[in-house]
Amino acid sequence: MKNRFKLSLFLLPGLLLYVGLFVFPTLTGLFYSFTDWDGVSPSYAFVGLDNYKDSLSSIVFRKAFGNNVEFMLTVVIAQTFISLVLALLLVRNTKTKVVLRALYFLPAILSSVSVGLIWAFMYDPSIGLINYGLNEAGMGSIARNWIGDPKIAIFSIAAVQVWAHAGQMMIVFIAGLQGIPAELYEAARMDGGSKWQVFRTVTWPLLAPSATIVVAYTTIQSFKAFDLIFTMTDGGPNYATEILTTYIYHTAFGSYSFGLASAGSMIFLVLLALLTLLQFKALRADRVSY
Repeated sequence: MKNRFKLSLFLLPGLLLYVGLFVFPTLTGLFYSFTDWDGVSPSYAFVGLDNYKDSLSSIVFRKAFGNNVEFMLTVVIAQTFISLVLALLLVRNTKTKVVLRALYFLPAILSSVSVGLIWAFMYDPSIGLINYGLNEAGMGSIARNWIGDPKIAIFSIAAVQVWAHAGQMMIVFIAGLQGIPAELYEAARMDGGSKWQVFRTVTWPLLAPSATIVVAYTTIQSFKAFDLIFTMTDGGPNYATEILTTYIYHTAFGSYSFGLASAGSMIFLVLLALLTLLQFKALRADRVSY
């Protein structure tokens, strides 16, 4: 018992960091969400649920939520598919494929601000490399103001998110693929299974844990893409790329409505928790059905 108590003391530094950096700020945000605090003055008044009502009835909040859902669905579907294809192509540990893995993973080690600045230049309608390349290839009719057009801006940024993190998720899938026993593949081939049948009955069911990690992480990642969007468009044009995190930032530091921003943060936290829980349940049910 005494030794167990001593060992538990090793958990104390991590626990203190968790409480100080997550629990305390969350509880503080919850407290201020019921006030009209402006973030500057020492005084504030309690307003009950008014901040939550104002957030949910706000046109900008609803627009930000809709953009977030579009961004999330685009990123989750495209990034999961691309990272899985890359993993299937590069699963063997040959020298060439190891080098390719490193190249595909490279964007993930760059900061989101750097990625945003690079792609903001790439997307520039006048001097950007994308439109320049399209014009040189005789496809100038496809050239667009990629992050200035409200209809496609959020999808253009989603493409950047996928480019930056598909290689990272590829590594998760490769780890899952390499953990599948080779005997299962041999047995499936001996039974006359085609490549698609082997993938559907052997590979995909046993990749369910890896897929759960990829989908859940990508979802959280897409809801927290503040730095990328802030760097590239700052939520514009006309709120076309405003997401919940940029809405919270602009409400707090643009309008100095920290109470309202705190309420938005709490709603955001609950939505993200519910969405992640639903994804885990759906993927677990899909795994069980096999």
